[in-house]
Amino acid sequence: MPSSSLPEYFPFTIQLTARAQEQFGAEASLFQQGAGYPPILFYRRLASNMARAGGAPAVATAAQLNLYASLLRIYRHLVDGVAKGEQRSLLADALQQAGLDPAGRQVGQTFAAFEGLFPPGCDLAALGEEQRAYLVLRELLLLNLAAHNRAVDPFRVLLDDRQLADAAPYRQVVAGIEQVLAKGPVLPGIGLTLVEALHAPLAAAPDSLAGQLGYIREQWAEALPPELLESLLTAFDILDEEQRQWSDGGAGPAEVLQFGLPGGAGPGGSLGAATDSFYHGAGHHAGYDQPEYEAFSADADWMSNVVMMAKMTHVWLDQLSKNYARPITRLDQVPDAELDRLAAWGFTGLWLIGLWERSSASQRIKQLCGNPEAHASAYSLYDYTIAADLGGEPAFLNLKQRAWQRGIRLASDMVPNHTGLFSRWVLEHPDWFIQTNYAPFPTYQFNGEDLSPDPSVTLQIEDGYWNKQDAAVVFRMIDRRDGRTRYIYHGNDGTSIPWNDTAQLNYLIPQVRETVIQTILHVARLTPIIRFDAAMTLAKKHYQRLWYPQRGLGGGIPSRAEHAMGRDEFDAVFPVEFWREVVDRMAQEAPDTLLLAEAFWMMEGYFVRTLGMHRVYNSAFMNMLKQEENAKYRQTIKNVLEFNPEILKRFVNFMNNPDEKTAVEQFGAQGKYFGACVLLSTMPGLPMFGHGQIEGFHEKYGMEYRKAYWNESVDQGLVRGHELWIFPLLKRRRLFSGSENFALYDFYCHDGSVDENVFAYSNRLGEQRALVLYNNRYGSSSGWIKMATPVAVKGSGDTTEFYTGSLGQALAVPDDPRCFLAFREISTQHEYLRNAAEICQRGMYAELSEYEFHVFLDFRVLEDTPDGEWAALCGYLAGRGVASLEEERIQLLNQPLIGAFGECLQALQQPHLLETALQNYCAELPLVVAAEIDQPGLMASLAEAHQPAVTAKALRLLRRSGVSRKVLPLDQKNRRQALALFLTRLLVLPLSDDALREYGLGRPLGSFVAGTDGDDRQARIWLGELCSAAALGWEIWSAETATGGLVQLFDNQFICSFLLVHDDGGTLWFNKERFEELLAWLALQAAFAHLQDEQQMALVPVTELKALAAAAGYRVRTFVKLAAGLQEGDA
Repeated sequence: MPSSSLPEYFPFTIQLTARAQEQFGAEASLFQQGAGYPPILFYRRLASNMARAGGAPAVATAAQLNLYASLLRIYRHLVDGVAKGEQRSLLADALQQAGLDPAGRQVGQTFAAFEGLFPPGCDLAALGEEQRAYLVLRELLLLNLAAHNRAVDPFRVLLDDRQLADAAPYRQVVAGIEQVLAKGPVLPGIGLTLVEALHAPLAAAPDSLAGQLGYIREQWAEALPPELLESLLTAFDILDEEQRQWSDGGAGPAEVLQFGLPGGAGPGGSLGAATDSFYHGAGHHAGYDQPEYEAFSADADWMSNVVMMAKMTHVWLDQLSKNYARPITRLDQVPDAELDRLAAWGFTGLWLIGLWERSSASQRIKQLCGNPEAHASAYSLYDYTIAADLGGEPAFLNLKQRAWQRGIRLASDMVPNHTGLFSRWVLEHPDWFIQTNYAPFPTYQFNGEDLSPDPSVTLQIEDGYWNKQDAAVVFRMIDRRDGRTRYIYHGNDGTSIPWNDTAQLNYLIPQVRETVIQTILHVARLTPIIRFDAAMTLAKKHYQRLWYPQRGLGGGIPSRAEHAMGRDEFDAVFPVEFWREVVDRMAQEAPDTLLLAEAFWMMEGYFVRTLGMHRVYNSAFMNMLKQEENAKYRQTIKNVLEFNPEILKRFVNFMNNPDEKTAVEQFGAQGKYFGACVLLSTMPGLPMFGHGQIEGFHEKYGMEYRKAYWNESVDQGLVRGHELWIFPLLKRRRLFSGSENFALYDFYCHDGSVDENVFAYSNRLGEQRALVLYNNRYGSSSGWIKMATPVAVKGSGDTTEFYTGSLGQALAVPDDPRCFLAFREISTQHEYLRNAAEICQRGMYAELSEYEFHVFLDFRVLEDTPDGEWAALCGYLAGRGVASLEEERIQLLNQPLIGAFGECLQALQQPHLLETALQNYCAELPLVVAAEIDQPGLMASLAEAHQPAVTAKALRLLRRSGVSRKVLPLDQKNRRQALALFLTRLLVLPLSDDALREYGLGRPLGSFVAGTDGDDRQARIWLGELCSAAALGWEIWSAETATGGLVQLFDNQFICSFLLVHDDGGTLWFNKERFEELLAWLALQAAFAHLQDEQQMALVPVTELKALAAAAGYRVRTFVKLAAGLQEGDA
C-alpha cells in the first residue's frame, strides 16, 4: 500500500528512459541540480540538451516538460488517494482480479524490463515488497497513459515505451489493472472512477498539456490539495513567461485612462488585459491591485506653476561650448545668458539629466558595444554624488544659486528601482539585490570581460549581450572576499530586454527601503524637484507581479514565476506602499520638494490620488495627439473630470521625453507642432519641454552621449513661432495650471455630430479667463461650443455629484443682453466682441482649418453705454475680429468727424477743395473748438508752404539746423507727413493733445501719409504718435525759450510718453531715437516759421541738442541742466 514516505521513482517527476538519460545528459543534470533548486532548472537543462542534440521532429520546451510534471503529480495523487482509501494494495489486487499473479512470470518480467529501461532514482531494494510493487505498478499505469497522450509527442523520445512493450507484456499488465479499476471505486469529489479520471483530461484536450491541466483546474480544483494547485498555477506562469511576446519597451500603446472598473486597476487605473487562451488565463495586471483612497499631497504655491525644460547635461554643455566658442564643461561655467534666456522664455524648472556619478561598468559595456566615446548611462549610477566631471557639488551649487536668482528651480533624477551594475551598494551590500545562487537558465555563459574596477569582485554580463543572441536576466558576481558566486538580476520592467548595466534592488528587505528613502532625502537637499525614474515598477502591485508573482496570475520577468509568493505572504514582508511611505516622510522632512513620478501602465491616477505624488507622467498626451487619436484623448480627459478633476492638474504633459523621438520628429515643425504645443502650454498640469525641442533639433540623444553627433542648426522660424505663440502662454501659467475651473466642451458641427478632432476647453483664475480651441487633423471644421462635459463635484458625505455648465457660466459671463464680452486671440492678436447673453444661451461659433488653433485671452465684460455704443459695434463687426475694439468703437462713434478730416487731408493736395473740406470739418466740431480754428490763416499758410521757393529756403534752413538728408529726406512721404503735421497742429490739437487717438483721426492721417489704405496698424499708430508729439511739441517750443521749451517738453505727459521717459533707480531716462526724430520735425516747423517771421523764430539747434543729450547719457534732469548752460553761453 502507498505510504507518505514512499520515495519518488523518477527524481524530477517525468518518466525518463535510460537511453534518454544518457543521450541528453539527464544524469549530469540531476547531479548538478542539487538540493533546494527548483525543478524547473532541471527541465531547462534537459530541454536545452535536447535542442542541442537535435534530431527530434519537435523541440520540447522547459515549460512543456514542467506542465507534464504537474500533470503527473496530480495523477499520482489520485492513484495514491484511491489506494490509501481502499486500505489494501489496490493495484496488486486489481492484477489478481484480472487473472494476473503479482508474483508470476508476466508481472516479474514486466517489472524487470521496466526497471532496466526506466532506471529508478531511488533504492527499490530498501522498500518492502508491497511498496515496491505498488510504486512500479503505479508508474507502469502512468507510462501507458502517456503512450495514449498526443500532447507529449514533442518529447516522446524521453519516455518512449515501445522497447518496453517489445521486451515484456507490460501492456497486458496495465490493461488488466485498468479493466478492473474501470469498475470502481469512484474518486471522492470528482465523481469518476480512477481510470475515467486519468483519461478525462486527455479526452478534453488531446493535443494540449495546458488544456488538460486547464480541464483539471476547472473540474477538480476542490478535490486537489492546495500544494498541487499552487504547483499547477506556477506551471502555467512558467508557460506564460516562455510564450510571451516581448515588446521594444516603454509605456506601451496609449490607452484611454479609465477609473473604477471591476477587475482592473480600481479607481486609479483601467481594466486589465483581456483573458488569455488558457483555462488559467487572467490578465498580467489583474489580481495585484491595492486598496485605493484619496490622499493627494498639497502643493506649495510654486509647484502648480512649474514649466520644465529638460537638458541632457553633458550634451548641453558641449553645445554651449560650440555656441560660445569656449570650453564649457562644468556646471558653474553655464553662462548667465543661457539662464536669462530660459527665464525670459517662461521656464521655471530645469531638469538636469545625468547629474550623478555614473557606473563605470555601464560605460565599458557601451564602449565595447561600439561607441568608444560613450559615457555611462545616466540611469546606471554608482552613487548619488554630483559627477566630478561636471565640477562636483561646488559647481552644482553655483549653478543652482544663479538659476534661482532668475526664478528657476533645478530638478534631478532619482533612480530607486536599481543601481548601476558596478555601484557602491553592489560592492558594499551585495545582499540588497534580487539574486540566486545559480544561473536561472542553463544556456547562460559568462566568459566576457570583468566589468569591475575593484579587484575584490568580478562582474560579468552574460555572453548573449556581446554576440546579440540573448538578453539574460542576471549577471554574475564572484566575490573573492567570501568565495561566493551570485547571480544578480538586472533592473527590468518586464516590457523588453533587461537593462544590462543595472542591478535590481530587493525591496522585500526593510533596510533597502529605508536606505533608498534616506537617499531621496539627500537628493531633496540638493534639488527641490525630483523625478523618480520608472516609479511604477516599485508600486506594490507591479513589484510583486515582476519579481514575486502570485501563482496563476503570471510573472512579468523570465524565471521569476518559480519565486512566486501569495498575496498575504508578500504583504507580510512588503507591508505598505513604498511610495506612500516616501511621500509621507518627505512631507515631514523635506516638505518643499516637488515629487514627480515617471509612471505608466494606467497608474497615473493611483500615483497622485493614493500614493500622493505631486505630479505623474501623462504619456497619452504625446502618443494620442501624435497619432491623432483625438477621440481617445478627449475621452481620457472626460474620464478624469468625471472621476476627480484634481488628477488633471497633476499630469506632466510632454511632446517628447528622453526615451522617445524628438518633438519635431513626431509632430513636424509646422501647424500640428504648434497646435499640440498650445495644448501643452494651456492644459492643466506641468508642461515639460524636451532638450532641443524649441530649437527644432532632430537628433535623439542617447543616455550615454557626451555630445550631439548631428551638426544641426537652430530652426529660427520655429523659435520665432514659440516667441509669438507659446512663450506668452507659458508666462501665464497660473491661469492654465489648475483644474478647479477647467471645462471641456464638445464641438458640435452643423449636422449635430460632435467633431472629436477639435479640442475646446476653458479655464479661469479670478478675473482672468482663457478659451482654447485646436483642430488636430488635416481637415477643416466649423461648429459651436456651448455646454461643458460633466465634472465630478464632491457632494455631502462621500457622495459625488456631476456638474455641467454652459460656456457662459464657465467664463463667469452675466446672462444679460446689455453686457458684452470682449477678448483677444493670441495668434492674430485680434480682438472680438460677443453679446454676453448670446454666449450664455447659444455658446460660441468657430471655424478651424487644418491644425489651426485659437487661444482667446484678456476677457473683459463691458456694460453697454446709454447710447448703445457696444451694441452698435457688435452688430457692425458681426463676429469679425479687429486689431482694437476701442479703435473700432471710436471709429464708429466719430464717423462724420473722421470722414470730414479725411477730406481735409486729401484736399491738401487739391487746394481748390480745401475751403469746403475745412468748412465741413469745422461743422462737425463742438462750437467752442470750431471757433478756435483760423480757417483763412490756415489757407494762407498752406498756400505759402506750397510755393517752391519757400520750400527750398525752408529746406536750407533745416539742413543748417543740423538735420541731414539721411535723417529727414524730403521725399513724397515726408512731404505728406509735413502737411499732415501742419493740419494736426491747426485742426486736431484744439480738440485735445491726443485727439488723433481719442477721436480716431489717426487712421485717415496714417493712410494719407503712407499713400495707401494704411493697413499697417503699427505704422499708422507710430505716425499718429509722431504727428501729435511734433505738433504739440512745436506749440510748447515756440512759446518758450530753448531751455524753457525743453523743460516744458519734459513736463508734458504726452511728450514724455512719446519719448519713453521712465524711472529706473530714481533716474529719469528718455529714448535717444525718439528724441532725435522729434528734434528733426521740430526743426522743420521752426524753419517754416522762421521764413514767416513768426516773432523772429530761432532755428532749433539740433546738432547741439543731440550732443548734449548724448553727454547727459539721456538722463532727463542732466540734459535739462546742460541745455540751460548752453543758453547761458549763447547769451
